[in-house]
Amino acid sequence: MSDRKTCLEVRRAGPLALLQDAGRFGVRRLGVTQGGPADLHAWAWANHLVGNAWGTTALEVTMGGLELECTADTIIAVCGADLGVALDGNPLPLWESVRIRPGQQLAFAQPVNGLRAYLAIAGGFAAEPVLGSTACVPREGLGGLDGFGHKLEAGDRLEAEASSAVPDAGARAPLDERPDYAEPPRLALLPGAQIAEFDGRSLYRAFNTAWRVDDRADRMGVRLRGPELRCRLGGMVSEGIGLGAVQVPPDGQPIALLNDRQTIGGYPRLGALTPLACARLAQCLPGQEVYLMVTAPERAHRQYRRFRAGFR
Repeated sequence: MSDRKTCLEVRRAGPLALLQDAGRFGVRRLGVTQGGPADLHAWAWANHLVGNAWGTTALEVTMGGLELECTADTIIAVCGADLGVALDGNPLPLWESVRIRPGQQLAFAQPVNGLRAYLAIAGGFAAEPVLGSTACVPREGLGGLDGFGHKLEAGDRLEAEASSAVPDAGARAPLDERPDYAEPPRLALLPGAQIAEFDGRSLYRAFNTAWRVDDRADRMGVRLRGPELRCRLGGMVSEGIGLGAVQVPPDGQPIALLNDRQTIGGYPRLGALTPLACARLAQCLPGQEVYLMVTAPERAHRQYRRFRAGFR
């Protein structure tokens, strides 16, 4: 007998609502990418505020437009972008756990600040793992509510896993953990193997110029518009690509690769954004300014360890 219970029903699906756990790892040798939350920081806080362990499945809502009806008494938290979310027509506090009751209506409108919001529920959303993960990757047809990588649709029923200890409502993330997504971010980048092949002028411009997020941006990657970067390398043998890889194609405009990226690529790379820099970039709307900032591996590792230590 299952301990799961239906907690939410989808009344209106919106453009892109996907179930995401921490990601699908250990399968890149098969050509399968990792998926997982584009904004790891907001996803982690949403789960933490409702008492869920790291890796619990939450809902990533991009651009808004999602409307849900509550069918169970439980605790939720919404972190990340302000998408004008309301409960029964009243603004829902972000970065805070809230109790919901059967019959209440939860609605995400449109972006006010940021691009992606994360809805977590006590116990986590139930879905059958595919290749060890529930992460929804539509391009690969893997994960999600039905296991085939489909985004949520009207009429879908979301179940919650049983929770051994449902927390009280009112838990809040500290103010310094709540980014202002309208501020131009400085994105930490680890230099890559081909960075020395870019000419000096290009390297100066890469790290001393404001880049703008192009409208060609999704969960696979984000193209940046700015000065043309020139690389001395011609063709390259394709090589494995990790999260945050910043490739520079022949047009000289860099592309930062995110969670649903391809697993190999043959363009030279400036380097790789750190996981937390990827999370911040994932909240940027088209036209927004960003800056690239070189960081050392030791510093990036310390920052990530501190981040993960808060969610043990």
